[in-house]
Amino acid sequence: MVQLKKIVLFVFILALGSCKTESKQSLKTNAISFTKEGELTVLSTEIDSVKANFDIEIAETEYETQTGLMYRKSMKEDRGMLFIQPTESLQYFYMKNTEIPLDIIYINTGMKIVSFQKNAEPFNENTLPSNVPAKYVFEINAGLSDQLGLQVGDSISFSRN
Repeated sequence: MVQLKKIVLFVFILALGSCKTESKQSLKTNAISFTKEGELTVLSTEIDSVKANFDIEIAETEYETQTGLMYRKSMKEDRGMLFIQPTESLQYFYMKNTEIPLDIIYINTGMKIVSFQKNAEPFNENTLPSNVPAKYVFEINAGLSDQLGLQVGDSISFSRN
């Protein structure tokens, strides 16, 4: 009986010793930083002058297109993301996991702005359609398209680094 009590005590001590005493470490995600992949210029159709210049990131793979500007805390005013779609068609974007309010600019194969979705609300998963076929989608900080006077019919040009 004494032997059995010693075994039970030994098992109890062993069980206590195996309990985790270290605290859980919180997961840290790396901040996603801007990577300049090109430059984009918006030209006024009416007077053929430059309205704005942007440093851009380019999203054209499926992963890049699906991720876009998600998980970013901010974006400088002279930066944006240009999405290049495989074909010109109706485009549907949303703001899932996107923390920055955005203006979404839809552009056709002729490099003309065809529509806007302005002041897209962070984290809103409602669809933000182009309403007309578009090949390119350009995202910039919310309010910037009005501030710069961008309008349907203006054109863009872009180059890669």
